Amino acid sequence: MANEQVNAADNYKGVWGNRIGFGRKAALLSIDFTKAYTTEGAPLYAPGVPDAVRQAQSVLQVARDQGELIIHTNIRYHPGNFLDGGIWVKKAPVMKDMVDGNPLAAFCDEVLPLDSELVISKQYASAFFATNLAATLTAQGVDTIVLMGCSTSGCIRATAVDGVQYGFRVMVLRDCVGDRHPDPHEANLFDIDSKYGDVISSAAYLDYVQG
Repeated sequence: MANEQVNAADNYKGVWGNRIGFGRKAALLSIDFTKAYTTEGAPLYAPGVPDAVRQAQSVLQVARDQGELIIHTNIRYHPGNFLDGGIWVKKAPVMKDMVDGNPLAAFCDEVLPLDSELVISKQYASAFFATNLAATLTAQGVDTIVLMGCSTSGCIRATAVDGVQYGFRVMVLRDCVGDRHPDPHEANLFDIDSKYGDVISSAAYLDYVQG
């Protein structure tokens, strides 16, 4: 019973939560910032995402000015049969909005990729699963990935977990990720920061980029 009264931070202290910091070269990954998450009334609308998009806009601008490697991801399915969505679209049929031509599948205007920036389309939560992301980062000499996007409990967490498993240092920008409810948002940030990477502010990332 006494252990149940210990808060999570104290319970994890000394066991989880080591800091890893930045390595030699970082890439900024903008994960699934599409209008489905920012359009009120849309099934995927997540109230925590619009603020993240606004903050990410300024982060993108500085990263671009500094010549950082920037990669965007979105989710795309073959319309009609959605065979490439596998079991996930059966578990979460709301993801069927992610097809070419659906306005909800378009990137948010504030964080549109430039023509010179790579866009990787995926079918599952992790940006690494069944994509060439890991090979692309390795070829560019990247050892650190900086994540912003949505949602925190879904694609951000999955990408963070796979990122560390592929051997990358993982940084998540706390104020540039969002979810549909604050509880899973905070719980997943806590878990990522404890076990898989460092959760930092966008200001800390910009200090690194400009330094």
